[in-house]
Amino acid sequence: MYNGILNVYKEAGFTSHDVVAKLRGILKQKKIGHTGTLDPGAVGVLPICLGSATKLSMVLTDKDKEYVAVLRLGLTTDTQDLTGKVLSEKAVTASESEVRAAILSYLGSYPQIPPMYSAVKVNGKKLYELARAGKEIERKPRLVEIKEIEILEVALPEVKFRLVCSKGTYVRTLCFDIGEKLGCGGAMGALERTRSGEYTAADALTLSQIEELVREDKITGVIMKDKSFKS
Repeated sequence: MYNGILNVYKEAGFTSHDVVAKLRGILKQKKIGHTGTLDPGAVGVLPICLGSATKLSMVLTDKDKEYVAVLRLGLTTDTQDLTGKVLSEKAVTASESEVRAAILSYLGSYPQIPPMYSAVKVNGKKLYELARAGKEIERKPRLVEIKEIEILEVALPEVKFRLVCSKGTYVRTLCFDIGEKLGCGGAMGALERTRSGEYTAADALTLSQIEELVREDKITGVIMKDKSFKS
């Protein structure tokens, strides 16, 4: 049995659970767990705990995350990203400087209302299960922290930015909130998790790369001990 952390680069179209299921087949072991959900359309770093390291799952989930996101202004959707049903469309009348100021205003802690399409549980039910049934319920805001924001590119109605945030932050909700502040609506156009704790996209492996390493009997060389965990 393999024990340690495998830095996986999740590709678009897979859920985090899909990655775990596929790795169980590739590695021929059941004791595997992921360290924080990534939406099916999102890509990037998804550290996977193997064997005895599964006890670290919650520890790693608590680590800060870094993302590169694309914000699409001028519309809202039921999922707060471009995969959902469009609910409203408005012209983007804000200037580039106003857009920049609105984005940067979220630096620090702020109360964020989790989206209906999320795995957050309310009264034992996952919100996305209620959303799929056509129900919307009141959600309590949760304090999240945006530790860094860097605007990388502005080409309205789209803005590309990098952020570092605390556990439990929904980037698509941040995009929605920015759109609300600007009065035109907003949705997340794309998302890449570039870092989770100490694990970076530069060192992550796709499922096909992992499968190849297993065939070549080289997989143990890329399974890491978690240096951030103190027993």
